[in-house]
Amino acid sequence: MKFRILTVLVLTLSTTLACNAQADWQRKVQNEMPLLGHRNWIVVVDSAYPLQNSAGIETVTTGADQLAVLEYVLNTIKGSKHVRPLAHLDKELQFVQESDAPGIEQYRKDLKLRLANIDTDSILHDQLISKLKETSESFHVLVLKTTMTIPYTSVFLQLDCRYWTAEQEKKLRQDMDKVRPNQQ
Repeated sequence: MKFRILTVLVLTLSTTLACNAQADWQRKVQNEMPLLGHRNWIVVVDSAYPLQNSAGIETVTTGADQLAVLEYVLNTIKGSKHVRPLAHLDKELQFVQESDAPGIEQYRKDLKLRLANIDTDSILHDQLISKLKETSESFHVLVLKTTMTIPYTSVFLQLDCRYWTAEQEKKLRQDMDKVRPNQQ
């Protein structure tokens, strides 16, 4: 009887801690979203992603499924009025074979659905990590570590301004260049 009670207590505590961890990362995303702007990043990574020691990079363990975390983050960004995501994927993801990483084909299909309306490109993994290091020297990067155990599945979400596009910025700069230096 004592063993059964102890088992129930341990399972209850484990479930409570897991729920609290999940609630913590979700709260973190919700609380930071109003503070984040263009040039900030949110990265949803697999369980083997390295802990980076740059001061501007904050890593949070979610204890949750990667696609569920990604979906939550994308919905949170979608609900904001000030930022939109640009997605960068590991270039290596395209070349990982199902025989080497079971589940990769289904993951690619599921990921494609979630990123359907988002500007997405593929960049070598090491280049993305370097870009985060460089970015974190001036801007905040939030890394959400998941339970994913398939390689090269990290999704790097670079935040961009929702209400001002790259085309508008380019036009503004061209208009500014048209003005004579003494008129500025």
